[in-house]
Amino acid sequence: MEFAQRRLDWVLIDPKSGQTPQVGDLVSADAGGMPVYRVMALADGSAQLHDDAHNAEKVMPIAAFRWKAAS
Repeated sequence: MEFAQRRLDWVLIDPKSGQTPQVGDLVSADAGGMPVYRVMALADGSAQLHDDAHNAEKVMPIAAFRWKAAS
């Protein structure tokens, strides 16, 4: 759980300002909230995600996330 070891700064996901999730980003529904997922792939408005805390994969709509970790 590499990201749980450090404090993350969050930016609002806002397509109008160019802040959109990309493969490799950490995303969450709440800034600093849990769970935090890593984006593995994007397609058709959905993201394939990896949950490090539970070592699980899932697919969810990109719209379910409001925040991504700042680079």
